[in-house]
Amino acid sequence: MTVQSALHIQICGPLVVERDGLRLDHGLPGRQGRLLFTYLVINRHRLVPRDELVEALWRSPDPAGIDARLNPLISKLRHVFGSDAVDGRVTVQLHLPGAWIDLEAAVEAIHRAESAVAQHDWTRAWGPVLVALFVAERGFLPGEDADWIDQTRKQLAEIRLRALECYAAAELGVGGDEVAGAVRAGRRLIALDPLRESGHRYLMQALAAQDNLAEALAVYVQLSDLLREQLGVSPSPTTRALYQQLLGRT
Repeated sequence: MTVQSALHIQICGPLVVERDGLRLDHGLPGRQGRLLFTYLVINRHRLVPRDELVEALWRSPDPAGIDARLNPLISKLRHVFGSDAVDGRVTVQLHLPGAWIDLEAAVEAIHRAESAVAQHDWTRAWGPVLVALFVAERGFLPGEDADWIDQTRKQLAEIRLRALECYAAAELGVGGDEVAGAVRAGRRLIALDPLRESGHRYLMQALAAQDNLAEALAVYVQLSDLLREQLGVSPSPTTRALYQQLLGRT
């Protein structure tokens, strides 16, 4: 008896579905088929009402045409992945046991990275950090527009920021030549989310570790000006404490 290998599913960046080196995504029925498959992958741990699927796939769904629109797509998914892969009678659910899915891998990886950082196990953080970053930086369904797509993009953006925070912390923890990586990560954090104070703090710490106190203190001044102009607030107590600590070294 031949046992099939698990699927490898990439939904971030270009859609790729592979089993034993064979691309299955080419068999999906056009744009709607790819969107349907991606939506079911994201929601694979619950039963999805058929009318919800229609709203996710079409801007102006016709309640009377739900079956006519969905049934051919579901039938095609069964043809590609097997008759047991899609339950679509009343609700719809994708059954792909053992599948590796990049978005799920990124979520799991960022938790492992943050756990390693919390334990100051810097080298153990690197592997999962890179997994999370690699997935999150690929983007999600470029050119498509829907609420569920925006929600997934926001999830990936947050994973990317958290991964950069872990990367900066790990590089600082290791020290030495790796501090340069913390400087780069801090600058990327600031560029991606200027109002997120963690990027400024990591950059301040990294610059100070390179004995560049003047620039580290300048980062705080820039943050203070930005927060005052944009939000009318001052930096958090944690950031102010770091500033005072660095100021005491001058």
